[in-house]
Amino acid sequence: MRKQIVIVGAGFAGMWAALSAARLADIHQQAIDITVIAPQPELRVRPRFYEKHVQTLVAPLQPLFDVTGVKFLRGTVERILPGSKEVSWQDANGESHLIGYDRLVLASGSHVNRNSVAGAVEHAFDLDRLESAAELELHLKALAQQPESETRNTVVVCGGGFTGIEMALELPGRLREILGSDAKTRVVVVERGAQPGGRWSKELRDVISEASTALGVEWLVNAKVESVDASGVTLKDGRTLASQTVIWTVGVQANGLTTQIDAPRDRLGRLHVNSELQVVGHDDIYATGDVAYAATDDKGNHALMTCQHAILLGKFAGNNAAASLLNVPPLPYRQEMYVTCLDLGAWGAVYTEGWDQRVKLTREEAKKLKMSIVSELIYPPLAEKATAFDIADPLAPFV
Repeated sequence: MRKQIVIVGAGFAGMWAALSAARLADIHQQAIDITVIAPQPELRVRPRFYEKHVQTLVAPLQPLFDVTGVKFLRGTVERILPGSKEVSWQDANGESHLIGYDRLVLASGSHVNRNSVAGAVEHAFDLDRLESAAELELHLKALAQQPESETRNTVVVCGGGFTGIEMALELPGRLREILGSDAKTRVVVVERGAQPGGRWSKELRDVISEASTALGVEWLVNAKVESVDASGVTLKDGRTLASQTVIWTVGVQANGLTTQIDAPRDRLGRLHVNSELQVVGHDDIYATGDVAYAATDDKGNHALMTCQHAILLGKFAGNNAAASLLNVPPLPYRQEMYVTCLDLGAWGAVYTEGWDQRVKLTREEAKKLKMSIVSELIYPPLAEKATAFDIADPLAPFV
């Protein structure tokens, strides 16, 4: 019987895992069934969900899968059954099916967890999914139909990580477009740390602070959210922020399917993997992207929940899953180069290199690079077999 690789998820890691596995099978001229299970055959460009026109931020995958011999099943995985080496999944009609695997690549991504704060699920917006980001965009546009008030004009962003920063610094310009240039708008970032960007280098923190000041974005540091309701946010120290628009960007967790595999996980729910991206204790299961706790080098650094890491993790996971079936040597995952390119709204952007985040570009120069990365570099390749396979090589150059 033909061997089967099942890939759960069609995000950055899942898409590249499929192409990389297909590439290796093609090189060795051996037939392996490679099947991707996901809700839709499209890449949703999540790193851009803070932008306008969010519904357009998708790229079709079916033509790419067709030319590379990857099978796609539209549905959602419900259960992973390592004992019988099967996956239970539900199709678009709600019917359940079982599919067996010789190798499983878990690339099911991550999600924002709002359950820890009262009212956040009911009253906060997020950028987690295309649907929720589109809901936020419609809400922002509809503010123009509301009566002028401080509550209408104030947006509270909960969390000062990369997603929170990019959203917050995008908002002053967005709100002026919607409410008019004379509207007295207010954007507030609620950050539990002691300073904006406190987890990063001083160089990067200084740029974030400069851009925030220039755009009028306020930071409430050493602040934690107690609850969210229809009128705004209440902080743990009793302060309140009146707002019709609260955006939640904290509490990212690996997809819950990781709990169905009996293996060590980190505090974010990511599965511990070896250098080949095999889940610890499960040689036939590979974890990649946001569900993998993977060392990027020998210096103690681990992959982050970013598309930068997901893309290369996917390529290595797919390659190694196929290699184990083809009896060829695997490639140990390494990604020693780490860069940051952070959009800072109308101020520009900032680009850093290295885990110590040395600032290399700012303002318009960095903005041009940012736009090139998110609108070109991270998108799927053309639906041409040779081109796709060249880029799917884990050792091909990549940022």
